[in-house]
Amino acid sequence: MYRAVDQHGQVIDVYLSKRRNVPAATTFFEMMLAGRDRPRVVVTDLAAPLLRVVDELLPDVLHVTTQYGNNRIECDHGRLKARLRPMRGLRTDRTATVVIRGHAFVQNLRRGHYELGVQARHERLRVAAAFDELAGAI
Repeated sequence: MYRAVDQHGQVIDVYLSKRRNVPAATTFFEMMLAGRDRPRVVVTDLAAPLLRVVDELLPDVLHVTTQYGNNRIECDHGRLKARLRPMRGLRTDRTATVVIRGHAFVQNLRRGHYELGVQARHERLRVAAAFDELAGAI
Protein backbone atom coordinates (compact mmCIF):
# COMPACT_ATOMS: atom_id res chain seq x y z
CA MET A 1 0.00 0.00 0.00
CA TYR A 2 1.26 3.46 -0.90
CA ARG A 3 -0.04 6.51 0.90
CA ALA A 4 0.65 10.22 0.33
CA VAL A 5 0.28 12.68 3.20
CA ASP A 6 0.94 16.41 3.08
CA GLN A 7 2.79 18.44 5.70
CA HIS A 8 -0.44 19.06 7.62
CA GLY A 9 -1.27 15.36 7.96
CA GLN A 10 -3.97 15.31 5.26
CA VAL A 11 -4.07 12.06 3.31
CA ILE A 12 -3.73 13.04 -0.34
CA ASP A 13 -3.93 9.69 -2.08
CA VAL A 14 -3.92 5.95 -1.39
CA TYR A 15 -2.91 3.19 -3.78
CA LEU A 16 -3.15 -0.52 -3.07
CA SER A 17 -1.00 -2.96 -5.01
CA LYS A 18 -0.14 -6.64 -4.62
CA ARG A 19 3.56 -5.84 -4.99
CA ARG A 20 5.84 -2.94 -4.15
CA ASN A 21 7.58 -2.82 -7.52
CA VAL A 22 8.49 -0.11 -10.01
CA PRO A 23 5.20 -0.22 -12.00
CA ALA A 24 3.15 0.06 -8.80
CA ALA A 25 5.25 2.95 -7.50
CA THR A 26 5.08 4.70 -10.88
CA THR A 27 1.29 4.35 -10.99
CA PHE A 28 0.98 5.71 -7.45
CA PHE A 29 3.15 8.76 -8.09
CA GLU A 30 1.45 9.52 -11.42
CA MET A 31 -1.99 9.32 -9.76
CA MET A 32 -0.86 11.42 -6.82
CA LEU A 33 0.70 14.12 -8.99
CA ALA A 34 -2.22 14.39 -11.43
CA GLY A 35 -3.88 17.76 -10.99
CA ARG A 36 -1.72 18.76 -8.01
CA ASP A 37 1.27 20.99 -7.48
CA ARG A 38 4.60 19.23 -7.48
CA PRO A 39 5.86 18.63 -3.94
CA ARG A 40 9.10 20.16 -2.74
CA VAL A 41 9.93 17.27 -0.40
CA VAL A 42 9.11 13.55 -0.67
CA VAL A 43 9.64 11.29 2.34
CA THR A 44 9.81 7.52 1.75
CA ASP A 45 11.50 4.46 3.12
CA LEU A 46 14.50 2.91 1.40
CA ALA A 47 12.51 0.59 -0.87
CA ALA A 48 14.41 0.30 -4.16
CA PRO A 49 11.37 0.93 -6.41
CA LEU A 50 10.57 4.16 -4.57
CA LEU A 51 14.13 5.42 -4.87
CA ARG A 52 14.13 4.78 -8.60
CA VAL A 53 10.67 6.20 -9.34
CA VAL A 54 11.18 9.38 -7.30
CA ASP A 55 14.49 10.00 -9.07
CA GLU A 56 12.82 9.50 -12.48
CA LEU A 57 9.54 11.37 -11.96
CA LEU A 58 10.66 14.04 -9.51
CA PRO A 59 14.35 14.74 -10.14
CA ASP A 60 14.24 18.28 -8.70
CA VAL A 61 12.56 17.26 -5.41
CA LEU A 62 14.32 16.71 -2.09
CA HIS A 63 13.94 12.98 -1.38
CA VAL A 64 14.23 12.24 2.35
CA THR A 65 14.89 8.62 3.36
CA THR A 66 15.97 9.00 6.98
CA GLN A 67 15.28 6.15 9.37
CA TYR A 68 12.32 7.72 11.18
CA GLY A 69 11.29 10.18 8.47
CA ASN A 70 8.10 8.41 7.47
CA ASN A 71 6.80 7.84 11.01
CA ARG A 72 3.84 10.20 10.42
CA ILE A 73 2.56 7.93 7.67
CA GLU A 74 3.31 4.73 9.58
CA CYS A 75 1.50 6.04 12.66
CA ASP A 76 -1.56 6.67 10.54
CA HIS A 77 -1.45 3.01 9.46
CA GLY A 78 -1.98 2.04 13.10
CA ARG A 79 -5.56 3.33 13.16
CA LEU A 80 -6.30 1.53 9.90
CA LYS A 81 -4.84 -1.73 11.16
CA ALA A 82 -6.87 -1.42 14.37
CA ARG A 83 -10.04 -1.18 12.25
CA LEU A 84 -9.09 -4.07 9.96
CA ARG A 85 -7.94 -6.51 12.66
CA PRO A 86 -11.46 -7.39 13.92
CA MET A 87 -12.57 -7.82 10.29
CA ARG A 88 -9.83 -10.44 9.75
CA GLY A 89 -8.70 -8.83 6.53
CA LEU A 90 -10.46 -8.03 3.30
CA ARG A 91 -11.23 -10.51 0.54
CA THR A 92 -10.56 -8.56 -2.63
CA ASP A 93 -8.26 -5.75 -3.66
CA ARG A 94 -11.27 -3.67 -4.69
CA THR A 95 -12.83 -4.00 -1.23
CA ALA A 96 -9.52 -3.14 0.41
CA THR A 97 -9.12 -0.05 -1.77
CA VAL A 98 -12.62 1.20 -0.94
CA VAL A 99 -12.20 0.63 2.80
CA ILE A 100 -8.73 2.20 2.94
CA ARG A 101 -9.77 5.28 0.96
CA GLY A 102 -12.92 5.62 3.06
CA HIS A 103 -10.82 5.41 6.21
CA ALA A 104 -8.50 8.12 4.87
CA PHE A 105 -11.51 10.33 4.07
CA VAL A 106 -12.93 9.97 7.58
CA GLN A 107 -9.50 10.67 9.11
CA ASN A 108 -9.27 13.86 7.04
CA LEU A 109 -12.78 14.87 8.17
CA ARG A 110 -11.89 14.20 11.79
CA ARG A 111 -8.73 16.30 11.51
CA GLY A 112 -10.64 19.22 9.98
CA HIS A 113 -9.02 19.23 6.53
CA TYR A 114 -12.34 19.78 4.73
CA GLU A 115 -15.01 22.45 4.93
CA LEU A 116 -17.51 19.77 5.99
CA GLY A 117 -18.79 19.58 9.55
CA VAL A 118 -17.20 22.83 10.68
CA GLN A 119 -20.43 24.09 12.26
CA ALA A 120 -20.57 21.17 14.70
CA ARG A 121 -20.89 22.26 18.33
CA HIS A 122 -18.14 19.93 19.50
CA GLU A 123 -15.08 18.70 17.64
CA ARG A 124 -16.01 15.06 18.26
CA LEU A 125 -19.33 15.64 16.44
CA ARG A 126 -17.58 16.91 13.30
CA VAL A 127 -17.85 13.60 11.41
CA ALA A 128 -21.57 13.23 12.17
CA ALA A 129 -22.25 16.82 11.07
CA ALA A 130 -20.21 16.26 7.89
CA PHE A 131 -22.22 13.17 6.98
CA ASP A 132 -25.45 15.10 7.58
CA GLU A 133 -24.19 17.73 5.12
CA LEU A 134 -23.20 15.06 2.61
CA ALA A 135 -26.60 13.36 2.91
CA GLY A 136 -28.30 16.69 2.20
CA ALA A 137 -26.17 17.17 -0.91
CA ILE A 138 -27.11 13.79 -2.35
